[in-house]
Amino acid sequence: MELFPAANENQWLIIKRVIDDCDYYVLIIGGRYGSIGLEGISYTEMEYRYALSIDKPTIAFLHKDPGLIPANKSEESEVGREKLRAFRALIRANELPDRAATFELLRLRKQVDELETELRRVRTTAPQGTENLAQGAEEFTIRYSLTFGLYPRENLSATFKAAWNNIFAAVAPLMIHEVSEKRLKSAFDDFVEARIREDAEQDLEDPRDFRIDESDFQTIKIQLRALGLITRSEKTRSVKDVDTYWTLTQYGDDLMTRLRAIKRSPILIGPQL
Repeated sequence: MELFPAANENQWLIIKRVIDDCDYYVLIIGGRYGSIGLEGISYTEMEYRYALSIDKPTIAFLHKDPGLIPANKSEESEVGREKLRAFRALIRANELPDRAATFELLRLRKQVDELETELRRVRTTAPQGTENLAQGAEEFTIRYSLTFGLYPRENLSATFKAAWNNIFAAVAPLMIHEVSEKRLKSAFDDFVEARIREDAEQDLEDPRDFRIDESDFQTIKIQLRALGLITRSEKTRSVKDVDTYWTLTQYGDDLMTRLRAIKRSPILIGPQL
């Protein structure tokens, strides 16, 4: 109604245009019938009848007991109260499901059940088309660089192999909610450092500045995305935040849990003495 004072058009044309643009028409009826239009019925009833005439999906909320509504929030005249009762009766009659609607509801309910079953399956299985991609225990050769020694420091470039499950497990917890690409790259650098430091063959003095090769980082990121384990986050952020963010898919979350959760040790029961 706040649109009316600023408009020179017929009020009813504005109302109809607003309803046309809506996905649903939601009706809330309390203790008042509403302002009467030129046709002798309230604008609210005119709106409702128009929404029905164009097959606009409608949702109606009616007060359970209008008699309990305070007098200053109810129709004052008997004529108004009668019009309200008739309008409520019209709404209830129109909202009763017919046979076709009942079958449609049953069909939709079955479809929801099928989608929920499919969703549960997707959570624990790899997406279709990934069976030909490197994954699991298969290894990927990672290139890296570091500096070592005292002044002057020296640079070293080398490689090591890691299984895809180990690569994913190393960074997956960061993406339970989401992580920036910059922070994800840093996590892979930490993964490289941890792997090299535990390698007994690397006898370097004061190794620092571990960095995964940028090209290999991009390849790993794309591979995890192709495997259906991670996806780009679509969360709305400040216009000043131009970084890309990554998060786990449902399948990725399930695989992370299976890879990182601590399994219970077998309970050994000895002979009774």
